[in-house]
Amino acid sequence: MTTPRILIIDDNPINVELAAFLLEADGFEVEASPDAEDAMSRIRGRRPDLLLMDIQLPGMNGLDLARRLKADPALRGVAIVAFTAYAMKGDEANMRAAGCDGYISKPIDVSTFAMQVRACLGPARSG
Repeated sequence: MTTPRILIIDDNPINVELAAFLLEADGFEVEASPDAEDAMSRIRGRRPDLLLMDIQLPGMNGLDLARRLKADPALRGVAIVAFTAYAMKGDEANMRAAGCDGYISKPIDVSTFAMQVRACLGPARSG
């Protein structure tokens, strides 16, 4: 079984550092991207198993990126997990309607975060 590859798309370096640390400690291969445009080139270059994506990004927001990825036949199979502090009623439904396959709220629970990400990968890809 190959090591699951995660691309964290978040412009906050502290969020990226903590998430990457926890995921790498749990055996994931992690890459990071600060915005949607950079993420698109990384996804096309070395397709990750899962995108852990903030919704508030500079330039194109995460919901627009999710719609763009799900509209592309070559990329629609990549799992997208909204990784955001948005927690208002209806926010998760909006994220799923845009194409997000899952939702993990910030701030993260360091004791369960890697397990939550594994669950979003599904049994076939969770390693």
